[in-house]
Amino acid sequence: MPNFHIRKATPADMPSVLELITELAVFEREPEAVVVTVDDLRRDGFGDNPLFHAFVAEQDDKIVGMALYYYRYSTWKGKTIHLEDLIVTQTMRGTGLGMALYTEIIRQGKRDNVRRIEWNVLDWNTPAIDFYERSGAKVLPDWRVAQMDEHGIDNFLKSISSQV
Repeated sequence: MPNFHIRKATPADMPSVLELITELAVFEREPEAVVVTVDDLRRDGFGDNPLFHAFVAEQDDKIVGMALYYYRYSTWKGKTIHLEDLIVTQTMRGTGLGMALYTEIIRQGKRDNVRRIEWNVLDWNTPAIDFYERSGAKVLPDWRVAQMDEHGIDNFLKSISSQV
């Protein structure tokens, strides 16, 4: 069993976190989609009102995994955690590191008394779906994720500006 240590992320970890984010984007077949920078991560994750929190996993002083989450509010449930990404570098997959990071997020939710922890998973990522279902999570087949990117935001605002 490989030795690894999980701890809260620091601003100094953000270059390694960005490397993991990029590795995930390649895995999810969208390497060009990553536009966030180390400066963005440092600004947005640390300070008076952080937009996210993260745990990192280290092995031999190298970050080999991370779990990034933030708090949301559900009109039905109250305070929840959204697990944005749980990433384990390719070389560490199958070592138990993913389960350790996942467990840390579940423990954080318990410490925070949240009523739900939620995340998204791609429908073709059957190993992840199987992992989550084995852990007791429900993968909801009848919900769809809706997103509007910067181009969509601009187009929408342009289209309604003529109506106002």
